[in-house]
Amino acid sequence: MKKRTDLWKMVSMVMLSAVLVAGCSKGESASETAPASVLKDGKYDPPFTITIAKQQDENAGKYINGETLNDNVLTRWGEQNLGIKIQTTLLGGDASQYNTKLRLALTGSEKLPDVLPVYDTMLVNDLIESGQVKEITEDISTYMPDRIKEIYKQYPTTFNPVVREGKVYGMAIAPNLTEGEVMLIRQDWLDRLNLEAPTTIDEFEQVIAAFTNEDPDGNGKKDTYGFTFSGKDSYNTGWVSDPVMIFSAYTGKHLPRQWHNDNGKLTYGSVAPGNKEALAKLRDWYAKGYLNKELATQGAWDALSDFTEGKAGIIIGRPWLYDSVKDVEKNVDGAKISAYPTIQGVNGDKTYQSAQLNDGVFMFNKDFQNMEAFFLYYDKMYDAAFSTGEFKYGYAQGYDYDIVNDEVTFDPTKFNTPLEAVQGVGKMAFTKNTPSVDGPGQSYYDLANGVKADTGVLIQSASKDQTTQDGYRISYENRDVLLPNEFNGPPTPTMQNVWEQLTTMEQETFTKIIYGNEPLEAFDTFVKQWHEKGGDTVIEEVNEWYNQASETDVMTLMNLK
Repeated sequence: MKKRTDLWKMVSMVMLSAVLVAGCSKGESASETAPASVLKDGKYDPPFTITIAKQQDENAGKYINGETLNDNVLTRWGEQNLGIKIQTTLLGGDASQYNTKLRLALTGSEKLPDVLPVYDTMLVNDLIESGQVKEITEDISTYMPDRIKEIYKQYPTTFNPVVREGKVYGMAIAPNLTEGEVMLIRQDWLDRLNLEAPTTIDEFEQVIAAFTNEDPDGNGKKDTYGFTFSGKDSYNTGWVSDPVMIFSAYTGKHLPRQWHNDNGKLTYGSVAPGNKEALAKLRDWYAKGYLNKELATQGAWDALSDFTEGKAGIIIGRPWLYDSVKDVEKNVDGAKISAYPTIQGVNGDKTYQSAQLNDGVFMFNKDFQNMEAFFLYYDKMYDAAFSTGEFKYGYAQGYDYDIVNDEVTFDPTKFNTPLEAVQGVGKMAFTKNTPSVDGPGQSYYDLANGVKADTGVLIQSASKDQTTQDGYRISYENRDVLLPNEFNGPPTPTMQNVWEQLTTMEQETFTKIIYGNEPLEAFDTFVKQWHEKGGDTVIEEVNEWYNQASETDVMTLMNLK
């Protein structure tokens, strides 16, 4: 820590001594345990352990060279270079299991780890209410490194879920504006039919009609259709197989399943008037066969299978979706995918889409006394994002990058010891995703505008497929269409009682209208019932929470202004 004072050295030593003494068993004296750790020249001596909770990402459970969760290239690096050993003491395999384990720990069945990544807003609230997590307002002000402070300054609303009575009980995990969605279109189909990529709802309709009726694959069969998306759980997936562009064409910033600050008041997008026109359009397209016939039963990943198999011509998703559907270019002779911006609204305005600023929040055991050490480690994790320090290319040579013939490569098949896939070393730490400061894709935008690939981030971006690069460039150029959900707090009291009923009613009504099983006027009935069955009270409670969350200027208290 650059600004660490001599006084803090003494405090750190005392605190660590206290922790070690507290850990002694009966009959042992402090002198019989390890000596106090002292931070000197950026490293604690002797090393000590920070315990963490971890929701194991599916990509983070694969280790090479005989490594394990608690003994891998990154944990060893931390111990050898910082004198900090990271040990996972609470592990969950998926969100449900992880949350259950955290709740059990909250009841005292086992010790809460020092660092708690938490992904459920209700659990965040319960942890604060329990008194088991640490207030970190002053810790952020004192110990957060300056370059990380500059990041958190950009995302003040990410603190809303962890503020109580002007005190801060957590912080967003690696906040960064996510990349936007793009349209992935079968370019060979457009070319075969002499069509251009659509930019308006009318042009979109013409293209998907042609993809359905004019034999775009030239096999003489009527076995293709225009647009594939998921309608199983929500008509706003926010990442892949997402139809929200169609709704936004008629509702603007009022997106289904999302809260928007409309002139100082949060409003719920699903009941906005324009949804009726959007449903009318989707209903017409479904009847004409332009859409996936099974859209109501297919999840986000299911919906892309028709695109990958060469049956559907358009799918929407974040730029990395290309990696998941590009097999069609191998499987179908002549297939070619291109990335394009989403269409304009019916009034000529842009269409909008959901954005994410962070994936969960860090919380800390109330007895954790080493926030300086946490920030020391956390700051090092950002080296890869800033292309600085010993992580300027990646976290571990031979794992997530390699240097071959003096050239940095991110292609695992070209490593000195080739791999099938790069190892997500960053995922071995206490975050599910590696910290990024690239926003919606600035490095790709810079490359497209002639910037030389001379940093780790730029080299890695330049190594991607051209379609992926195009997608991220488009994402960055249209970053103003990204709308984070303005309500990121815990479920309100009325939400806890009626929200599942309201969202089920919403999903069923929308689907029945699209399928033609209910008249279009069913939307009006839905809106009326939504308000009467608790929606109005939910709106009041959500706005009350929003106003309370911003009552105290915690950004100033944390020295983030």
